Amino acid sequence: PGKRVLIVYAHQEPKSFNGSLLKIAVEELTKQGCSVTVSDLYAMQFEPRATRNDIVGRLHNSEAFNYGVETWEAYKRGGLSKDLVEEQKKVQEADLLIFQFPLFWFNMPAILKGWMDRVLVQGFAYDLSKAYDGGLLQGKLSLFSFTTGGSKEMYSKGGIGGDIRYVLWPMQHGIMHFCGVKVLEPHICYAPENVSEEKRKEMLTAWTQRLKTLWKEEPIDCSPEWYFK
Repeated sequence: PGKRVLIVYAHQEPKSFNGSLLKIAVEELTKQGCSVTVSDLYAMQFEPRATRNDIVGRLHNSEAFNYGVETWEAYKRGGLSKDLVEEQKKVQEADLLIFQFPLFWFNMPAILKGWMDRVLVQGFAYDLSKAYDGGLLQGKLSLFSFTTGGSKEMYSKGGIGGDIRYVLWPMQHGIMHFCGVKVLEPHICYAPENVSEEKRKEMLTAWTQRLKTLWKEEPIDCSPEWYFK
């Protein structure tokens, strides 16, 4: 109770299955007394491209543009664009970050990847000497909740897609763990488009049930062994 949750949502259609998962999370967590904020990236027309527009005012080096260096310098002097500052404030205040999206090409949609690229800048989310367990966003939890086009069998170790954990490695370990954020077991709804209405209802119920006891969960072991065993 009293926990703060940020849901970063990347789907174009509110009536989609992802939209239903979002709605359930907002309702269930609010019911628990959490304060829930949603960044609905498509509705916000969030800009996914990392460009010099992200820096307000002078550049650190106007001769050759280096996005990483420029955003780091801008962050230190309070010179990042307004949309980034707003998202960073939401991240800063959150105890839990939930990412809700459909899997595209073994990855998150471009608009969500762009959110990661632009919001989690050096100085805010990590520093060169402060990464992984020492990342700057320690004390927070994250959860990747997503839908797939392929079945669970396709994403098994022996399946055509390989173990789903391979897909999660760059997101959970390479981004969240790198920034010091602890990672909860992912929530995966396999191929909701290809199953019966009844099965879809079961998937939604399972998500509701999980959210009821979410705060009792222990984070996953974010070591390479978890992803590649």
